[in-house]
Amino acid sequence: MAVLTEEQVMLKDAAKGWVSERSPVSALRKLRDADVDVGFDRAAWAEMGQMGWAGVVVPETYGGSEFGYRSLGLVLEETGRTLTNSPLVSTALFAASVLTLGAGAAQKEAWLGRIAEAGAVIAPAIDEHAHHAPAATALAATRSGDGWTLTGKKPFVLDGMAADAFIVAARTSGKPGEEAGITLFLVPASAPGLSRTRLKTVDSRGAADVSFEGVAVGADTVIGQADQGFGLLDQALDRARAGLAAEMLGQASQAFEITLDYLKTRVQFGQVIGTFQSLQHRAAKMFTELEMTRSCVEAALDAIDSNGNDVRALCSLAKAKASETVHLVSNEMVQMHGGIGMTDAHDAGLYMKRARVSEALFGGASFHRDRYATLMGY
Repeated sequence: MAVLTEEQVMLKDAAKGWVSERSPVSALRKLRDADVDVGFDRAAWAEMGQMGWAGVVVPETYGGSEFGYRSLGLVLEETGRTLTNSPLVSTALFAASVLTLGAGAAQKEAWLGRIAEAGAVIAPAIDEHAHHAPAATALAATRSGDGWTLTGKKPFVLDGMAADAFIVAARTSGKPGEEAGITLFLVPASAPGLSRTRLKTVDSRGAADVSFEGVAVGADTVIGQADQGFGLLDQALDRARAGLAAEMLGQASQAFEITLDYLKTRVQFGQVIGTFQSLQHRAAKMFTELEMTRSCVEAALDAIDSNGNDVRALCSLAKAKASETVHLVSNEMVQMHGGIGMTDAHDAGLYMKRARVSEALFGGASFHRDRYATLMGY
């Protein structure tokens, strides 16, 4: 793995310090208990923009730092440790990637600067079913004069209530299940016929069901080429998957460290429970899985930055491995803490809930194992 540069070390340290002071797990509890409709602290999001985090992968031309995906992964790992809710994944990672990779000059000029300063939220309206399947897009986009009319629904849109605009995968030709015929649109949230319904998620992330009832958009809302949006979508999703895997690595690492501290202090039957061999074996299993996950995540992020020819496979490997690891560690966190781990008074349940949502987002372990095997020729 590539060694971190001095600038990356500084970024990681800054992120670690900020989340511990400004966004500890208690901040998530406050958001949950206050029932904040967008699911995140807008003031904290603005601070992320001021620190440059929202513009890490945005080109310098548009106000970003163009610091790379490995660098953004360092930030996401730290925010994952404290379960920080923010539009980093939806906007600073996915939307910034779509626009940078495939948008026209006018679209980039209009939105990338706003993303870099955390002045806008752009949500990914991609999936339409319970499981991740971007090729199964059925939301219809039909020609209407010089523009298009969008009709359909997108459930569980990440940061959907806070979005100023949506990147919408729509079908302009072909049938669901086919990669050809998918087009990406950049649709303002204020477009007539677009409505959204807030979802209360188990992990308190912001999400919404979004409905498009004859939403009329101009030709200038198409990102890239009509009918040929799947390739661009796949590239952006891979970047989101790798970044989310970094966030999940942070979640799992912190859950493990909390559990390890408990094993070193909890006394049962007159002994510290960390001396029990069976628990030592389980802790060792978690440690080795975390180390392998880190290798997978760093390899994926480095491949994106170096434009490697194995980006797709490595991103699926990272997301599959991170999904399995965060599942394991969050389970063990609850079980090893015993009774207190089952209560809302302890943070174990918060880590488990976030783990389950993160596992499913942008494809779970089974989706990515299958994709990885296919890409490797099996």
